[in-house]
Amino acid sequence: MFPSSKREAGAAAEQRAADYLCTQGLSLVARNWSCRRGEIDLICRDGNTLVFVEVRQRASGRFGGAAASITPAKQARLVAAAQTYLLGVSPVPPCRFDAVCIDGDAISWLKHCIEA
Repeated sequence: MFPSSKREAGAAAEQRAADYLCTQGLSLVARNWSCRRGEIDLICRDGNTLVFVEVRQRASGRFGGAAASITPAKQARLVAAAQTYLLGVSPVPPCRFDAVCIDGDAISWLKHCIEA
């Protein structure tokens, strides 16, 4: 069964990404965390590292695929939201920004793909 709305498709992609990351040893801390400055799809722990994850999905890899859809503006919003999230975390752990890209049936995990 296919999702009936863009919101449902996004939620399904985020669930698929969360499941995938958990099978890779990460633990889920939060999903869809938002503030005025932006939204973070998934926040995970990889050992002692806090990982901010952007999930992108495209029907296929044509036209650049999911990874190409993470624009500089989106990256800036993600970093700004992460900075706001970290205001409530003490002590601040090591952090990184990853992306889970879903192109059709293929899933790829891009570690350290956004520089803060």
